[in-house]
Amino acid sequence: MKYLYIVAAIALIISFVKDKKKTLKGIKRGLKKFQKILPKYLMLLVIISIVLLLSEDFIIKYLNQGNILIGTLSSVIIGSVTMMPGFIAYPLSGVLLEKGVAYIIIGGFVTSLMLVGVVTYPVEKEYFGKKLTILRNLFGFLIAVGIAIGIGLFYGEVL
Repeated sequence: MKYLYIVAAIALIISFVKDKKKTLKGIKRGLKKFQKILPKYLMLLVIISIVLLLSEDFIIKYLNQGNILIGTLSSVIIGSVTMMPGFIAYPLSGVLLEKGVAYIIIGGFVTSLMLVGVVTYPVEKEYFGKKLTILRNLFGFLIAVGIAIGIGLFYGEVL
């Protein structure tokens, strides 16, 4: 990351030497965009911090309810509104599997976790627009349900 900052600083200096007026205009434009997105980004950080307080026991309780249909729908919904990086989600999947949670439920949870971003909606809306953000999340949700069903069929948990 340090090298990225160095390269950016060098590029900024070169730009400043080449055209001071354009560089200052670009910096001002960037600061305005940053100010516009900062409140939404800070809210996202607060929500992520709250979500990270959820324990694995809480997640297991709501995912492993005995009913595959309810468990799968719960897993896709919980995964949609939760945000965690893959390096946490995949080991958590192993823990869930050890605790007896079905593959279909784990598949729905992890897939929706990676594909659906309810928590990131405010930031995505700023970049992609409301319509595209909603479509992306809707298709991600449907794909997560489809993948969960496919996993359930593969492991014989459905039908």
